[in-house]
Amino acid sequence: QVQLVESGGGLVQGGGSLRLSCVVSGIIFSTNTMRWYRRAPGKQRELVASITSSGTTTYGDSVKGRFTISRDNAKRTVYLQMDSLKPEDTAVYYCNSLYAAQYWGQGTQVTVSS
Repeated sequence: QVQLVESGGGLVQGGGSLRLSCVVSGIIFSTNTMRWYRRAPGKQRELVASITSSGTTTYGDSVKGRFTISRDNAKRTVYLQMDSLKPEDTAVYYCNSLYAAQYWGQGTQVTVSS
């Protein structure tokens, strides 16, 4: 059974930082490309960042230079370090595996106040 459990969200002031974590089970984590998505109220789901099995990263234009995705294969965990947060980053954040894309966790709420 595939499970993705996100954590680390919360309420933060603009300019602050948060670190999200996603623990994954039920898939071969080390060979999977992992991704972080977000969904803001009234908006479509947006791909925030991805990281391949070899560590190659890509970012959405809106978060480049502010967010950093990383992974720890031994802990089966993918991280999203979010710095210089803006109110427009407010959303529910989800992690997802490219090769088991039908599975989603419950997400973690990030709220950035102005």
